[in-house]
Amino acid sequence: MADQTEELRYELSDGVARITLAAPDKLNSLSPEMLGALPGLIERAQDNGARCILLTGEGRAFSSGARLGADGAGGRDLGEVIDTYYNPIARALAESDIPIVTALNGLAAGAGVGIALGADIVVAARSAYLLLAFANIGLVPDAGSTWLIAQSLGRARTLELALMAEKLPVDKAAEMGLIAQVVDDEALAAEADAITRKLAAMPTLALGMIRKQVRAALDDGFATSLEMERDNQRIAGLTEDHMEGVQAFKEKRAPQFKGR
Repeated sequence: MADQTEELRYELSDGVARITLAAPDKLNSLSPEMLGALPGLIERAQDNGARCILLTGEGRAFSSGARLGADGAGGRDLGEVIDTYYNPIARALAESDIPIVTALNGLAAGAGVGIALGADIVVAARSAYLLLAFANIGLVPDAGSTWLIAQSLGRARTLELALMAEKLPVDKAAEMGLIAQVVDDEALAAEADAITRKLAAMPTLALGMIRKQVRAALDDGFATSLEMERDNQRIAGLTEDHMEGVQAFKEKRAPQFKGR
């Protein structure tokens, strides 16, 4: 099935929901309409039975960030804009019950960085780069990018990226542990497709709990992490997928997971 809006596309096929930022003539800059629709599409994917989400952009950019002027910058309370548009996206990405992959096809700047890195696995085209451009226009990072980058890189590297507001090539981002892998531009679509198809064939309930366990481990400390592992293992141990995995292991065959 497929659904298309003017600047945002949603397609569901073989258990993978593909969400494409589709304003290539504007470098997929984020309009209020796009921002408002993204959380709903992430929820829709789960409601539609998707077992993995793929985020990507059309054209030569993933997203150049906010569409300047579209949110009334300079006269409007930007804290209200964050609450209305950006934080809901960050939360929707973090709270998804299914894994999310970003195919970083080009530039990710500003809020585009937070959206791209909000995925669980980021695979990037070699020509792509990240740019925390906020300081260049007198603003601060948003869309969850402060947390995402600080948790991956630590204080010194995060401050360097945010304060200097300079391009970070994806090869260097991968070396720093900020993204998962870099591939040649022409191989990006195939590699992202292979990753999403693999995830969509895996035990979905367990994957959803794993992604939330990792966030809790980063946020809440060791004792809480132990408790969450216990509680999630209790749930996972009663799933059909766990039973199938054990049976397949005993029978020396590939498991057929159903996401239940």
